[in-house]
Amino acid sequence: MRPRLGIIAATAVLALTGCSGGPSDPQPEKTGGAGAPQSAQRADPEKAADPADIGPADFAAEAKKIVDSFSAAELAGSLIIGTWSGADTQTGVKLLKNNNLGGVIIMADNLPKNPTPDQVKGVTEAISGARSKGQPVSIGVDQEGGPVSRLSTGALPFPPLMALSATQDPELTQTATKVQGQNLTDLGFTIDFAPDADVTTGEKDVAINVRSAGDDHKAVAEVVAQAATGYHLGGVASSAKHFPGHGRLHVDSHESLPVSKKSIEELEDTDLLPFKSAVKAGIPMVMMGHIGLPDAKTTPATLNKKAYQSLRDTLDFDGVIITDALNMKAVDQNQGGGETVRALSAGADLALMPPNSAAAQQAVVKAMKNGDLKKADLQKKAERVVAMQLATAETQKAITEAEDVGGSDSGPAGSKDPQEVLTEVAEQSLTVLKGECAFEGTDSISIVGGGEKEKTALAAAAKTAGLDVGSGGTTVSLSPDTSAEVAVGTAAPWTMRNTSAKSAITAYDSNSNALKAVAKWLKGDLNASGKLPVDYDGSDKAPDCS
Repeated sequence: MRPRLGIIAATAVLALTGCSGGPSDPQPEKTGGAGAPQSAQRADPEKAADPADIGPADFAAEAKKIVDSFSAAELAGSLIIGTWSGADTQTGVKLLKNNNLGGVIIMADNLPKNPTPDQVKGVTEAISGARSKGQPVSIGVDQEGGPVSRLSTGALPFPPLMALSATQDPELTQTATKVQGQNLTDLGFTIDFAPDADVTTGEKDVAINVRSAGDDHKAVAEVVAQAATGYHLGGVASSAKHFPGHGRLHVDSHESLPVSKKSIEELEDTDLLPFKSAVKAGIPMVMMGHIGLPDAKTTPATLNKKAYQSLRDTLDFDGVIITDALNMKAVDQNQGGGETVRALSAGADLALMPPNSAAAQQAVVKAMKNGDLKKADLQKKAERVVAMQLATAETQKAITEAEDVGGSDSGPAGSKDPQEVLTEVAEQSLTVLKGECAFEGTDSISIVGGGEKEKTALAAAAKTAGLDVGSGGTTVSLSPDTSAEVAVGTAAPWTMRNTSAKSAITAYDSNSNALKAVAKWLKGDLNASGKLPVDYDGSDKAPDCS
């Protein structure tokens, strides 16, 4: 049995990452993950449960009782996370109720433009009461940070995983993801489809890039493990994605099927390490990617029985396996629910975003009747899903109780102010690509190049930092194609590779905290200490400022 969170899993993490840290090096605490043993009774019934000690295994018996009560239609629906189009929340409520879905994922178009947190909560509250039979509703979101931030202004501005990696600070990574998890919990979510466990190849990686922690599998493994722990401590169920690894593939599975040149076995000591570290940290869910394999080049792993079996066997993973979105073009979109039947038959526990959720549920019911899917197998899948949902609900309850009795001190995040944490991430991740680590400082800047939205945001950050912004002073470009004294990158670091500027820096993102850190550096009040998590043609110009 694996250790529970609260026991430092140092040996396991060091073996995965190859790090040679001393006693002060923080290691990810083992969360109450999929394979964690049953919790002991509370020593003090009056004391709030420690969120770190709660896992799906604690709810196996209750989950079985709930699933045993399901009709065929309810069983089929419980294995589907649906989606709907448009900002009419009642459409989502009806979709879930009418098809007995296990949950939904909320996308950007399900919310008003530039939503407030209260508007986001209004949607999740309407959805949360729409499931019966004791199964909590899963309310999921793709809120990785950076370019994949579906909630926009409705949630805290969070950077991509590569920025967390650039801080070279495992404790800060865990703290930041706890803050993000808590924010999502407060907004009513139960699942965040993060962290991204892919190892990127840099500029050829069109789908993942800054969503990855970097190009070194051992370093990525440590960041992913810390993130998995942080999300759990924040109250959301997280999902390592996209097994067996999308970062080396140069085709976007949203558009067509990428094919790996290496088998899962050949990836075991490289790209699979972040997934292994996530499982050892107790992550409750792993997402299967739409990736063809050498012996199944036309079949995505999401529909490939061998891929699911490899995930179970290689990672010793007994938690929930969810497909990547089944409405992506890597999957045939004309199967009338057949894609969901095939995914469940192959080994998935949850089908995410079928092209038509109602058709998918009906197809699963039909497949049970004709024997293409065995009811007993689907019940086992549903038990894993419901146990995860119950554990998430109990974790969120425990966090609330802990706050009510004086603040949550679980894990290194403690009760730190979220804005303080995000500021720390922005400042520690700021990475010099060219020039000196410490900028000499200026009192005024003129911003050239880049889009108007980014220019306006940087100007606002600069004024807050005490800089004059106008037509004179130090020229700062947000584009590699515009000449300036300083170039500022707000995306993947290699996008600034060809800048002619004497000094160049990357913030990995254009959120408000990132741009405030840039402004502080321009004024000379901040030394950039971030370290590039990826090599690319031209990265040798970056000084080591860590």
